[in-house]
Amino acid sequence: MGFNCGIVGLPNVGKSTLFNALTATAAAQAANFPFCTIEPNVGRVAVPDDRMEKIAAIAGSAEILPSQLEFVDIAGLVKGASQGEGLGNQFLTNIRETDAIIHVVRCFEDDDVIHVEGSVDPIRDAETIETELMISDLESLEKQIANLQKKARGGDKEIIAQSEFLSKIKTALDEGKPARTIAPSDEDEAKWLKIAQLITAKPILYVCNVSEDDAANGNEFSAKISEMIKDQDAEMVVICANIEEEIAQLESDEEKSEFLESMDLEEAGLNRIIRAGNKLLNLQTYFTAGPKETRAWTIPIGAKAPEAAGVIHSDFEKGFIKAETIAFDDYISCNGEVGAKDQGKMRQEGKEYIVQDGDVILFRFNV
Repeated sequence: MGFNCGIVGLPNVGKSTLFNALTATAAAQAANFPFCTIEPNVGRVAVPDDRMEKIAAIAGSAEILPSQLEFVDIAGLVKGASQGEGLGNQFLTNIRETDAIIHVVRCFEDDDVIHVEGSVDPIRDAETIETELMISDLESLEKQIANLQKKARGGDKEIIAQSEFLSKIKTALDEGKPARTIAPSDEDEAKWLKIAQLITAKPILYVCNVSEDDAANGNEFSAKISEMIKDQDAEMVVICANIEEEIAQLESDEEKSEFLESMDLEEAGLNRIIRAGNKLLNLQTYFTAGPKETRAWTIPIGAKAPEAAGVIHSDFEKGFIKAETIAFDDYISCNGEVGAKDQGKMRQEGKEYIVQDGDVILFRFNV
């Protein structure tokens, strides 16, 4: 698995059109009226990586298994959702376990597509969604803190510390600041924050949905979002959901390339979203390769060899001995494992080795 993300936004901003395009399915309806998406939709897509085909060709792999990106699309939120406006915030629980939030913002004018607020204003819309997410987090935190305070009567120091940390986050939310503005100071606080499953603690990738004419360079609306996130730990991608939907309907890579070129685009939006998501979450990829399969594994940047091995199986991490490692460029230039060994490009790495993006690794372990 790569990473999973929840898609949020106002109704009629193109969330479901984007979801359909990215997952190349018709699982989510897309229609010009609010609350078209009722039930949460979940879709997985393979993360495109040109390196895999090159590795597989050399390794003679029978199968290529890329990492996966999961999208969870929920009903659009509106101002007052926490008080039951529209469909309320009943679907937010479906995205509490995701790694990141994709916030789709409408950055196009179209009289034929209704806007729930009557006008296009991406900053206002973004703030509306953020406010509703913070209110939802506040409601969740109040319950969690109340439960912790009951348990803390027994004098458990860890429970008391956990309650105090969550109370600090609640204070920030009360002041209109998202939970992500309170950074954990140690491993315990990081653990408690993860357990709390707060939506506003998750990193945000803003997806500015523009018209076809603005797909290549964005517009004044997307420029406002770009300016807004300068002081935030967030990423932004400009796409046209309608173009992505057309790309998804094309069958061959050649057709897709020609279409993208005709729109003055270098690559599909999915690639840019994945790249921005990896950057946001500090993720990278390493590979395993052999006659059976070439497979991509997603790990945090800075992960040491045993942690990387654990992504494959916990036994690999527990019984880690060494990682026989070849850099991607060396694997290609040496025509695989045998050539890399002959030219001294295969390294025997130990527990302290920090895995690099593109490494081709064979783990040795003993359970």
